[in-house]
Amino acid sequence: MAHLLRKIRKFRDAFPRLSSIVKFYEKLRRILRDGERLQANRKKLGEKVFQRRLKRLKKRLDDLLNWPNPNEILQEIIKKVKRQQPRMLTFVEHPGAPCHNNYGEFLIRIGVLKRKISGGSVSAEGANAYAILLTIYVTCRLRGISFPKYMKENLRHYIKTGKPMLLGTYSTFISNSCHLKKAA
Repeated sequence: MAHLLRKIRKFRDAFPRLSSIVKFYEKLRRILRDGERLQANRKKLGEKVFQRRLKRLKKRLDDLLNWPNPNEILQEIIKKVKRQQPRMLTFVEHPGAPCHNNYGEFLIRIGVLKRKISGGSVSAEGANAYAILLTIYVTCRLRGISFPKYMKENLRHYIKTGKPMLLGTYSTFISNSCHLKKAA
């Protein structure tokens, strides 16, 4: 959503005399804010009222995207929003889910920076291997596991068994190692 709203703001700022863009942006923001409020009040409202209000919220988004006689620039904005429409209000249905993906963007930032600096991978296999390693790295980070230690133990495990060690197995392995050290 942040990228989409930023694009709309750029259009709004570039064409301040086009009031339709300003109105569209404000209405879209209001729909998203109402979605956040609806999500937060789900328990208080009860499921039946929640579903009815969610349906109304989706209808408001539909109506907004069927803007009568949009100018060329607003047509372009509406096209961008329509591509996101099926996922736009998904966060409302999931308690605690943010209306943005800032955290997800933050987690993949290291990979994006590496790609910008190095120019990316030459082959599809290289890109896939890097994506797998990055996923493991981020997961280790989220679980508070040392990535180098995990990779070292994983390699040892692979040499012995011919299979990679899953992170869940590693967590159990570390937990058992700690208990053995305390007992000794």
